Amino acid sequence: MVLADAADLCTFVDQSPTPFHVCATVAARLDAAGYVRLNERDEWPGEQGRYYVVRGGSLVAWSTESSSSPQDGFRIVGGHTDSPNLRLKQHHDLTSDGLGVVAMEPYGGAWLNSWLDRDLGIAGRLALRGGEHRLVHIDEPVLRVPQLAIHLSAERKGVELDPQRHVNAIWSTSPGSFMDWVADRAGVAAGDILGFELMAHDTAPSRLTGASSGLVSAPRLDNQVTCFAGVQALLSATPVAGMRPVLALFDHEEVGSTSERGAQSDLLATVLERIVIAAGGSRDDQHRAIAASVCASGDMAHATHPSYADRHEPLHRIAVGGGPVLKVNVNLRYATDSSGAALFARACEQADVPLQRYEHRADLPCGSTIGPLSAARTGILTVDVGAPQLAMHSAREMMGADDVDLYARALAAFLAPASL
Repeated sequence: MVLADAADLCTFVDQSPTPFHVCATVAARLDAAGYVRLNERDEWPGEQGRYYVVRGGSLVAWSTESSSSPQDGFRIVGGHTDSPNLRLKQHHDLTSDGLGVVAMEPYGGAWLNSWLDRDLGIAGRLALRGGEHRLVHIDEPVLRVPQLAIHLSAERKGVELDPQRHVNAIWSTSPGSFMDWVADRAGVAAGDILGFELMAHDTAPSRLTGASSGLVSAPRLDNQVTCFAGVQALLSATPVAGMRPVLALFDHEEVGSTSERGAQSDLLATVLERIVIAAGGSRDDQHRAIAASVCASGDMAHATHPSYADRHEPLHRIAVGGGPVLKVNVNLRYATDSSGAALFARACEQADVPLQRYEHRADLPCGSTIGPLSAARTGILTVDVGAPQLAMHSAREMMGADDVDLYARALAAFLAPASL
């Protein structure tokens, strides 16, 4: 079961090179489980059931099957669909010494050196004439950002990469229109492409590695592991009477979540309000439901690196394969307080999985998550959690295969607690 879950994660990641594809992959699994997709412009049904909405690269899914009152609280697992990468600039065709080059731009905190010397494909979303959107997933090794030869490096040391000049990708031995090539592969006329969001991805497949396949090597583990584990949890959790389970996956976390579909948007708050209204509830019922709700903001956590153990808080070592991680920061880079910590600890006990507790070194800047942003936007008690990994924000990351199953089980218990 453990290796099957880890192998399924690899399939999930390989199907999902962009936030738009994450939503499509999750939607396909929800459809197979009987969830019904709703349009935000339509009136929502009042009947109990399983539903979801998609807004660009974000998705919210929920079940009202165990709810009997508009005032019932929500149990939410949150995460994000985006990952640091290289994205195509609007004007991107370059010519350099006879080679066809495309101009790329880093998205989020991409660890740029990890993108060098990799066979890269291109994927994303095209906005077509007439209003249609077309997903594109060209899993061919068409792009490559070559490293500078060591002989051309001063004192033969590594080059400090300039994000403006050093991440452009070679794609052809002769100049040409890269968008024409994309359009041909996508089966559309180049003149019909009026907008695009295209990004590079590593074409090497995700793999189980290490002795006895105990490790996962894959791109975008941050944060597709939460997307995968979250939908697994939603589909496997047994609904609890008087509680509505929710999965909320947001785009744009890596760049601050400030967009129409990020964690700082109205997406989650609006969906929750409309669920209450569809159940016949009032504005007061909405506030009562929010007061009874709790969210587990899921993201990845830093496992202790064996070669850089000094970069970690010495009293908070995090083991690969050691189970889910509770993330705490007194300066609120994570939203966890004692109440939320206790709720997630009880969920881990219920799921019979170990719990690790993480704090960042006080002398290093700490990253953040959707947790504080979503909590401030909705007023919902929030706890930040995750799964341990190495090489966060690299083009290819690593985690323990056991942690995939442990994480999903903990999130399922959080969505369906044995006692309130």
